Amino acid sequence: GHVDFTVEVERSLRVLDGAVALFCAVGGVEPQSETVWRQADKYGVPRIAFVNKMDRTGADFDSAVKEMRERLKANAVPVQVPIGEGEMFKGVIDLITNKAIVWHDDTQGATWDEIDIPHDLEVTARHWRINLLEALAEHNDELLMNYLEGGEITEAALKEVVREATLSLDITPVFCGTAFKNKGVQRLLDGVLDYLPSPLDVPAITGVHPRTDEELVRPSDPDGPFSAIAFKVMTDPFVGKLTFFRVYSGKLEKGTQILNATSGKKERIGRILLMHADTREDVDSVRAGDIAAGVGVKKVHTGDTFCDVDNPVILEKMEFPEPVIKIAIEPKSKADNDKLGTGLQKLAEEDPTFKVNVDHETGQTIIAGMGELHLEIIVDRLFREFKVEANVGKPQVSYRESISKTVDKRYTHKKQSGGRGQFAEVWMEIGPADEGVVGLEFEDAIKGGSIPREFIPSVEKGIKNAMSQGPLAGYPIEGIKARLYDGKVHNVDSDQLSFEIAGRMAFREASRKASPALMEPIMAVEVVTPEEYMGDVIGDLSSRRGRIENMGQRNDVQVIDAFVPLSNMFGYSTDMRSISQGRAIYSMQFDHYAEVPAAVAEEVITAAKGSSE
Repeated sequence: GHVDFTVEVERSLRVLDGAVALFCAVGGVEPQSETVWRQADKYGVPRIAFVNKMDRTGADFDSAVKEMRERLKANAVPVQVPIGEGEMFKGVIDLITNKAIVWHDDTQGATWDEIDIPHDLEVTARHWRINLLEALAEHNDELLMNYLEGGEITEAALKEVVREATLSLDITPVFCGTAFKNKGVQRLLDGVLDYLPSPLDVPAITGVHPRTDEELVRPSDPDGPFSAIAFKVMTDPFVGKLTFFRVYSGKLEKGTQILNATSGKKERIGRILLMHADTREDVDSVRAGDIAAGVGVKKVHTGDTFCDVDNPVILEKMEFPEPVIKIAIEPKSKADNDKLGTGLQKLAEEDPTFKVNVDHETGQTIIAGMGELHLEIIVDRLFREFKVEANVGKPQVSYRESISKTVDKRYTHKKQSGGRGQFAEVWMEIGPADEGVVGLEFEDAIKGGSIPREFIPSVEKGIKNAMSQGPLAGYPIEGIKARLYDGKVHNVDSDQLSFEIAGRMAFREASRKASPALMEPIMAVEVVTPEEYMGDVIGDLSSRRGRIENMGQRNDVQVIDAFVPLSNMFGYSTDMRSISQGRAIYSMQFDHYAEVPAAVAEEVITAAKGSSE
């Protein structure tokens, strides 16, 4: 899928037990395949691979497997090899059964023959089978001894070891075929059953008690207490809001009251649907391992935990990337304003990487997403589904701000205007957070109760509020470490609001003195181009403040990897087509934030301040 919709992959992988990774026999490992593979690694999802399009001219099974190993760092172990490639593709050699499978062209792959391996392919088959046995022997001592002693290795024993090594993420079995001609798909489906996990193979999931933070374990047991994760919310024109959820333990019957442990609200699921592409089936209940959609849930967000009312648990939340691009949208009339509000609310419920906010200084509605295509589709849905008429601004980069110096700040908030006043004093240290921390890293270092415990969360809340607007251009500040180590309190005038204000103002004043810097999103760009346009492509990327990371050859084309600021990538698609006469292709995805050069930062800050005046 397109990188702008990485959220769809992320939330799917979070609830899947296993996956089939699809690769093209001609194109090999595509850039987006690398992204999805990393996401599957993150969630520990066992995979089997299928090299598709073996019937296409230029198909190269060996090259595809090699790319899996080199670019994905996967232990790709073929359990099949093709008989012929391109127009000569006829079938596969099954290395588990040591048989050849040849499909009949006249039945579009519906029938096939399982035969002995042809004589001219015996050497090839023996080579690949030895590779398979050696790869498996590393993960099973019994198989290793059998292999070294030249003993017989049964089909059942081989399948068992392949399954064990796949579930432990030690290997990725590789199948091949052509889905268009229905060749190889049957054995791939057998592989799903043979090698990928059932819900019973999945280890128990852990969570925490919502009130005590005690760690709780939920085995995949249909007789245990109910727990599930809501991983997708969508609006259906016929049944209203549909909440997709994966059941990890217990059983759920329709009409049952459940607890949304994340929000603390009780809900009732009126209908339970099993979804099959665009068809659905009403069922009375679902149990551990099932994925279903519920009707009747009123308030839910992606990643919320559903559970028994009497056995509350919060399972690990999903983490989604922050938007990197934004646009302003302005309704044409009062009626459009109402429809816009309704549409944006529903779309934001469905997509956790889509954000909506109102600029309080200009009154503009700002929508933010993962890329130009993402926002184009959001706007199209607003026009088409919600009948909104609106003016849409040009895409803008979502900059961030950061600090590079640690400063000490003491701030006193004092207000007296008759009656009870306000008082709070905070002493804290503000500096850059540890590497990898995106938001706020807050440390409560209060000793001796100089600030009562009930006021400390208010200080943290005040800092978080202040982080929404940086000192340079009003962009959000990221990567902050705040250490609250002392303060003062008034017996009468101190309250939570006073300490929230003190935290907010202390951070604002400290951030101005902590060497603030403007940060911009940097995109990882891959361009695939014929060699004759390579110089022009590199020159163009350099003119966009791009940094060339790597250049290499893939088959008969050149591949250029570069890091380029997002602000310089607008309109690149048109320019690249012009440079290469339409023969180059590119892909890009967000990689990291980096400090903006001083000259560019000055322009951005001036423009940001000018638009807010």
